[in-house]
Amino acid sequence: MTRSVLVALDLGQFEFAESLDELALLAKSAGAEIVGSFSSKRRSPDPATFIGSGKAAEIADFCAASEVELVIFNHALSPAQQRNLEGALKVRVIDRTGLILDIFAIRAQSFEGKLQVELAQLQYLASRLVRSRSDLTGQQGGIGMRGPGETQLETDRRLIGVKVKQLKARLEKLRKQRQTQRRQRERRGQFTVAIVGYTNAGKSTLFNAVASSKAYAADQLFATLDTTSRRVYLAEGVDMVLSDTVGFIRDLSHSLIEAFKATLESTVQADLLLHVVDASAPNRHSQIEEVNMVLQEVDAQEVPQILIWNKIDACERDVAVERDQDGKISSVSVSARYGLGLPELRQCLTELASEFYLRNKAKSVLPT
Repeated sequence: MTRSVLVALDLGQFEFAESLDELALLAKSAGAEIVGSFSSKRRSPDPATFIGSGKAAEIADFCAASEVELVIFNHALSPAQQRNLEGALKVRVIDRTGLILDIFAIRAQSFEGKLQVELAQLQYLASRLVRSRSDLTGQQGGIGMRGPGETQLETDRRLIGVKVKQLKARLEKLRKQRQTQRRQRERRGQFTVAIVGYTNAGKSTLFNAVASSKAYAADQLFATLDTTSRRVYLAEGVDMVLSDTVGFIRDLSHSLIEAFKATLESTVQADLLLHVVDASAPNRHSQIEEVNMVLQEVDAQEVPQILIWNKIDACERDVAVERDQDGKISSVSVSARYGLGLPELRQCLTELASEFYLRNKAKSVLPT
């Protein structure tokens, strides 16, 4: 366990306390032992140290007295701010993006997931390369090539650039393989459903309950990182392909979303999204907004969506299926853990799948 301190700056943003609680869960998921927490209010971050020199000195004293090994910021730090803070605090400093990347590195299981994590880590590292020591000033050339040569910093950046290019090529190859598989499903007219939602909302538990699968599920952030798909029988002649996806979280940086677009492609190509929401979470509505923002960023905002109010066993909700004014299913209340509402959910999915196959059958008999 790494002895760690959490630091957050209240800039007047909405749900500051919830964001700090979430940072603590992230830190514990990464294996941190939290020995202290600091927060303060500012109108804007300090350009040099983000938190200001006075607060930095206070944290530095605590770190020295408590043998702290790591300081975790609940914000995205610039490379310069991170270097300045490490100099002032005398311990290693990471920001929210670096922490999430560390969790991703722990949780990635599939070959593609590991490639995506490595790509995101390299892109994150590229902006934080620093070489200032005199022994790294350059590589001397041979006859006719004398001079400062290529600095170690430039060498590192070039090597990272080459590696990034290789990873992108390998991920593109995997993406094309998935496109081929998707075209095969489309030719068969297969009904596809993707489970999305905020991290730790119970997506994998719901996936296991509906698909009778054994995908890893745990009460922790980003328990599932890789997309898992299963074919699910619903009724006589009616089935679907169900996919479980990586969870979303507030302030997920654009670079992380970009790196995981390949995994999130299943949401864009799905015929239906099951948007799982923790019904017992006090900030559930803002979590819904965060998920929808990411879906918009990966161009999945037009895919039909049903809200799945999960964990109704932890709040005062009953099993229910709600429909809009046109009679279309808008939400289903369930407890995936205890099986409450699952028969109703399967009935809804059977209804939607049957409608899908009827539409496809009607299209196939239309004159060309």
